[in-house]
Amino acid sequence: MTDVIQLLPDSVANQIAAGEVIQRPASVIKELVENAIDAGAKTVNVIVVDAGRTAIQVVDDGCGMSETDARLAFERHATSKIRKADDLFDLHTMGFRGEALPSIAAVSQVELRTRRPGDDVGTVLTLSGSRFVSQEPCSCPVGSNFKIENLFFNVPARRKFLKSNATELNNILMAFERIALVYPSVAFTLHSNNTELLYLKEGGFRQRIVDIFGKRLNQDLLPVEVDTTLGHIHGFVGKPESAKKKGAHQYFFVNGRYMKHPYFHKAVQGAFDRLVPVGEQVPYFIYFEVPAADIDVNIHPTKTEIKFENEQAIWQILTAAVKDAIGAFNDVPRIDFDTQGKPEIPVFQQGAMPTMPKVEYNPQYNPFSSTPAERKRKAVNDWQQLYENLKPAGDVQQPIPFTQHQDTLSPDTTPAETSGAGDSDTLIADKSPSHYQYKGRYIMTAVKSGLMIIDQHRAHVRILYEHYQTLQKNRQWVSQKLLFPEIIQLSAAEQTVFDHVSAQMEEMGFELTSLGNGSYAVNAIPAGLEGVNPVALVRDMVENADTSSGGIQDEIGNSLALSLARNAAIPVGQILGNEEMEGIINDLFACQNVNYTPDGKPILTILKQQEIDRLLG
Repeated sequence: MTDVIQLLPDSVANQIAAGEVIQRPASVIKELVENAIDAGAKTVNVIVVDAGRTAIQVVDDGCGMSETDARLAFERHATSKIRKADDLFDLHTMGFRGEALPSIAAVSQVELRTRRPGDDVGTVLTLSGSRFVSQEPCSCPVGSNFKIENLFFNVPARRKFLKSNATELNNILMAFERIALVYPSVAFTLHSNNTELLYLKEGGFRQRIVDIFGKRLNQDLLPVEVDTTLGHIHGFVGKPESAKKKGAHQYFFVNGRYMKHPYFHKAVQGAFDRLVPVGEQVPYFIYFEVPAADIDVNIHPTKTEIKFENEQAIWQILTAAVKDAIGAFNDVPRIDFDTQGKPEIPVFQQGAMPTMPKVEYNPQYNPFSSTPAERKRKAVNDWQQLYENLKPAGDVQQPIPFTQHQDTLSPDTTPAETSGAGDSDTLIADKSPSHYQYKGRYIMTAVKSGLMIIDQHRAHVRILYEHYQTLQKNRQWVSQKLLFPEIIQLSAAEQTVFDHVSAQMEEMGFELTSLGNGSYAVNAIPAGLEGVNPVALVRDMVENADTSSGGIQDEIGNSLALSLARNAAIPVGQILGNEEMEGIINDLFACQNVNYTPDGKPILTILKQQEIDRLLG
C-alpha cells in the first residue's frame, strides 16, 4: 500500500495561508502599509483602482531592501522583525510572522521596486501566483513601491464573493484609518480611481482625528490623560451630546496597533451611565502605551485581539480616567476677575449729590373716584367685547364618546398572527371611534379581543416607508427648494457611500452641490418634509445606506426610503388629536405589513380581555 500523506507545495500552502491573512483588498493595504511603517517611512501613498480589484499600489520612503532581501521577503516565514521565540513577547513592530508578502503573492500578480539609501540602483521583482517571474536592476527612489494587480485571479471563488466596490472601498478606508490614526507623525494619502480621498499631513493626534473625520467632531472631543506604573493612557472621548445609536467612531490602540477589546469598551461606556440614552454610544480614541512584555498580540492572524497581563487593573484606570475627563467637562465655569479691557463702572464719590429722576403726575387723578358698584357694572357691560368673534354655544363640538372597535380577529389572535393583514376590513370601526394617547408615544384603542396599543412613531415609519416605496416605483418624487442652502461636511468614508447612492437620492428629490474637500450644499429635499433638518436627514441616509447589495438598486432604494421615513415620521412625545390618531390607525391597517417596521421592530400589541380580567381579579 502506498503512502498517502504528502507535503503540500509551497504555492498551495501559501494560498491556504492567504485565506486567513488576505481576505479582501483591505487586508492587502493593511499589511503593506504596516510594513511601510516598520520600515521607518515618513510618507505613505496608497492608490487603488476599482476598490482594489484591479490594482493596489503602496509607495513609501522607508529604508528599502537589497536585491537579496527583496527576493527572500516573499518566502514563507521570512522576516526581519524577530529572530527567536522570545521575541514574540517583546514586539516593537507591526508585523512579525513573515506571512503577509507570500500570502499576497499567492493570490495576485506582484511587482516590487525598491532601493536602499546607500545603493546606486534599485531592484524590480515580478511574481505571479507565488511563481517567480523576473528580477533585475532598475532606477527608482529610495523606499519600496508595491503594485498588486488582479487580486484573487487564481482563486475565482474568493473573487466572486467580494462585495460591491463601495463596500470594499469602505473596508479599505477603515483599514487605512486604523493605521493613520495611530501614526500622526507620518503623512498619508489615499487615491481611488484618480480621485484623492484623504490627504493627511503630519501633526498631532487631535489634528489627525479631525483631518480624517471632519471638523465637526473637534468640538465634541474631551482629552483623556493618565500616567501610571502599568502604562500611559491618553486620547479623547466624546461629549455626552455626541452619542449616537449607529456609526460612533470607537478606536482602541495599544503600542501603535489597533485592537478590539469588548472589556475595555464596557469601561468607557460605563463611565457614561445615565449621561447618554440607552442604546446610544459615544465616540472615543484611546491610546495605550504599556511594556511590550505585558501584552500578547500573537493570538489571531489579524492581530486585533490582544491579551493584557494586568487587564483588570487597566480597566479600573481607564474607567477613572474617562470619568475624570467627563467631570472636568461638567465643572462650573470659573469667574473671570480680569478687569483689563473691561468697561468703566461709575463709582459713588462722597459729597456729590446724585441727580434724582423727574416725576410728572396729575394731582387731579383719583383712581378711587367711582364706587365699587359702578366699577363692577362697567366690567360686566364690557365683557362681550372680548368674545365677539367666538361661535355660539350651540356650535361647540361635544366630546366624542369612547366606543369599541369591532375587529374581525379572533380573541386568541396575537399581533404576530396578523402579518399581511393589510385589507381595509381587518379593522371595522364605529363611525365615531375614540382613541387615547399615553405619554405622547402610544395610541390605545379598544378592539373586540381587548386593548390594542400602537407605537405611533413606528406606525408612521411603516406608513411613510410604503408611501415612499410607491413614489419610487412610480417615479413620482417632487423636489422642494430650500430658502437657504444648508452645508454638510462628509468624511472620506461617507463620501464613498454618497457617490454610490447620489443618483437615487437625486431621483428622490435631493439636490446637493459639491463645494470641494468633502463639503456639499443641500439645495433641495423631497417635498412634504417641512420641519426636518436637511443636514441631519442627508447624514442619516448616507450613514444607513445599504451599499453591500452591489448593483441591486431596489435594495439601496429601500434603505434610503427607510432613512427618509425615520426622519419624517411623527417623533416620540408629540401630542396627537383624535382625528390624527384615527388617521394613523386607518393608514397603518392599509399597509402590507401592520405588525413590524421595515427593520423588524414590533409596531403594535394587543392586551387581551382575559389578561385584563386576570390582572384586575
